[in-house]
Amino acid sequence: MMLVQKDIGGNEFYQIYAMKDGRLDLLTDGKSRNGLNAWSKDGTLVGFTSTRRNGRDSDIYVMNPRDPASSRMVAEVQGGGWYLADFSPDKSWALVAKYTSVQKSDLFRLDLATGAMTPIGDHSKSVALGGAEFAPDGTIWVTSDEGSDFQRLGTVDPATGAFTPRGPAEKWDVDTFDIAHDGSFIAYVVNEAGMAKLRILDPKSDAVRTVEALPPGIIGGIDIAPWGEIGLTFTSARSAADAFSVDPKTLKVTRWTESETGGLDVTKNVEPELVKIKSFDGLEVSGFLYRPDPAKFPGKRPLIMNVHGGPEAQSRPGFMGRNNYLLNEMGIAIFYPNVRGSTGYGKTFVSLDNGPFKREDSVKDMGAFLDHLAKDKMLDTSRFALTGGSYGGYMCYAAAIHYADKLRANLCVVAISNFVTFLENTQDYRRDLRRVEYGDERDPAQRAKLIEISPLTHVDKIEKPLFVVTGANDPRVPASEADQIVEAVRKNGGTAWHLVGTNEGHGFAKKENADYSFWTSLMFWKQYLLN
Repeated sequence: MMLVQKDIGGNEFYQIYAMKDGRLDLLTDGKSRNGLNAWSKDGTLVGFTSTRRNGRDSDIYVMNPRDPASSRMVAEVQGGGWYLADFSPDKSWALVAKYTSVQKSDLFRLDLATGAMTPIGDHSKSVALGGAEFAPDGTIWVTSDEGSDFQRLGTVDPATGAFTPRGPAEKWDVDTFDIAHDGSFIAYVVNEAGMAKLRILDPKSDAVRTVEALPPGIIGGIDIAPWGEIGLTFTSARSAADAFSVDPKTLKVTRWTESETGGLDVTKNVEPELVKIKSFDGLEVSGFLYRPDPAKFPGKRPLIMNVHGGPEAQSRPGFMGRNNYLLNEMGIAIFYPNVRGSTGYGKTFVSLDNGPFKREDSVKDMGAFLDHLAKDKMLDTSRFALTGGSYGGYMCYAAAIHYADKLRANLCVVAISNFVTFLENTQDYRRDLRRVEYGDERDPAQRAKLIEISPLTHVDKIEKPLFVVTGANDPRVPASEADQIVEAVRKNGGTAWHLVGTNEGHGFAKKENADYSFWTSLMFWKQYLLN
């Protein structure tokens, strides 16, 4: 049986469906926001969250997906960060996690018969947990940063909550893992400065082997087949989300797909350079620089800095998709920075931008990168531009204000323009989660600082052309955030292009809209960056 979840027009009010005979049968209420979580090992139970009770809190539900009438709420909770991580082997209880922030998540034991929720471990600690999966013998495996700056693989005692690291001490985050059906090994992925390494752990001896035959790139997910083969999705500059498998005994790698790329020769796609610098306060920050072919595009090249969203996210050297056109056909270099607050570099690094009083330190990191790149003899410092989406969109506005003398144009997508109006208008289920990162607009001191650092407050300093892209149905960063800054820029006599996807949400997902957005961005870059 296959289950899928989908929304309407990007509104993120997902419904869960069963795929049957090529058709989708609705299993949820068609109104609330639902999140598909975990299956029981025998496939008779699925856990999911739903806001159907009050439109805000993500309560915990279970059902037999073959009998939608069996759906029932097991636990009433508060907040939007809850999910059912896994069912115990005997299905009498489940592991439930509450995500509060990138620095803190808590585990609970949920009795499926009574709904009793029992904390696992000391929830007064700021510990980030991930994974949370039962081995066949009932051992609970997780990733955790307890006692470390990085996420490590290990086990949790359900009685005491004690975390025991397993395998070698990694100097980078363990991103994800999966347990063999017979429990004989665990496959896990380490994020080494953005590049993925697949390792195999013997839980009896803690011996680890590394799969060396995979090319440099990113592993998007792993799933171990019942017969033991490790399946994974792999992307790189020259591989667009292809399926690979690994034999756990011989470590032989087999590539199963060659993704269709419209006839383009992916071997011509450029691999990135890792750039490391010291920022304004001596902190090391890094990013990935893609350069056009110097034989085809001699001389100094224009550059676009592309800042990721999140901010709890990381730019990694995956497949560039449409952006290969900028590199291979327009000769524009692209730089992807990982400013402070990015994931992948430890819990200290990811917390360095928290709250309104540290927020602009990440903006200063962009300035440090711009200064460093301006010294590159192969880049044209008179033709630098910047783009970003979501939180990266806020960074895009902030760069247009703070670095107007260094940038010729800015393209800002689904972007925060005023932190207070953003926090007041984002969907209820997200508001408390975002307050942890950005600040609490209900606190007078924080509210004042949030207004002070908001781009809308300094809109008069936006001197260069601006292109604003937004989705009319965006539940995260409402379209009003775009409307107010476009209106203000135009009122000041500035140039502001504005593209609205009337059937889109937090980013353009429909191909026709994504194509149109890309084509218009090319027009913008040709007019304001290349000319």
